[in-house]
Amino acid sequence: MTRVAAVDLGTNSTRLLVADVEDGSIAEVVRRLKITRLGEGVDERKRLLPAPVARVRNVLTDFRREAESLGAERTLAIATSAVRDAENGEAFLGEVEWSYGFQTRLLSGHDEAQLTFRGVAFGRELSEDTLVLDIGGGSTELVVGGPEGLRFHDSLDLGCVRLTERFLHSDPPAMGELDACATAVGALLGQRLPYDLQPRAAIGVAGTITSIAALDLRLAEYDAERVHGHRVSREGVSAQLERLAAAPLAQRRAIPTLEPDRAPVIVAGAVILREVLDHFGLDGLEASERDILDGAALEAAELPEPEEGAAPPGAYTCC
Repeated sequence: MTRVAAVDLGTNSTRLLVADVEDGSIAEVVRRLKITRLGEGVDERKRLLPAPVARVRNVLTDFRREAESLGAERTLAIATSAVRDAENGEAFLGEVEWSYGFQTRLLSGHDEAQLTFRGVAFGRELSEDTLVLDIGGGSTELVVGGPEGLRFHDSLDLGCVRLTERFLHSDPPAMGELDACATAVGALLGQRLPYDLQPRAAIGVAGTITSIAALDLRLAEYDAERVHGHRVSREGVSAQLERLAAAPLAQRRAIPTLEPDRAPVIVAGAVILREVLDHFGLDGLEASERDILDGAALEAAELPEPEEGAAPPGAYTCC
């Protein structure tokens, strides 16, 4: 058995999973999430900005302390869309390695799809032609597979942070802004996805989808055990999108089951979700608490012993 810590340096959130991994199984010890908006401004400026980086540094300090106190033997920090798109992304990862002692991996869209699928599939058997949908801050991953593994995957520049910054400027969003956002999503789905790709079922991961599942359940407070496995209908998604889009940001922040710092970008995430379901003609999807972070934990257990050495290129110079 190996105790590992997996860190997800996402566009919208920074997350930690400490778990015991043995023979491909994962026993969760602790899971944490902080909204850090690392990707703030990246779509426009193609750089990680000082304020978001400072927020992530503060969270990583706490995550490192907790991982060490829990006896994690291996730590893997994965980075996705925001770091991929930023000119100073590799320098930032060099700093993470040197300053916090985490091994890092910058994921391509292909890597991200594989890890997401691995995390969702662990401990269960997916039916043939299952769509795994991961709506992130900067990108959306679509993976189709089944018992034999992946059949199709793509990573699209459709994320809740990216689309909020591009389209949703009013509070609450104006109808024209919502329509423009939906049109952009639908157009890219039509351009990039094969016409004969027809998944029979769907599983959704990450904060947009789990938050909408919690709202659909009408929970008084967020409950991961009840959210995991909950099926949200297409009509349920539309109802929550209508509710969220009609509420000013201050009201969205006050919704008990919604992380307050997710409130600014949840509307764009819900638009993406609705458009994906419509594109494939799906009548709903299952929410999953297992995702790319679980896949990263499995990979962390396979890492070699960390070695001390010189600072990686770019350390201390990223931002």
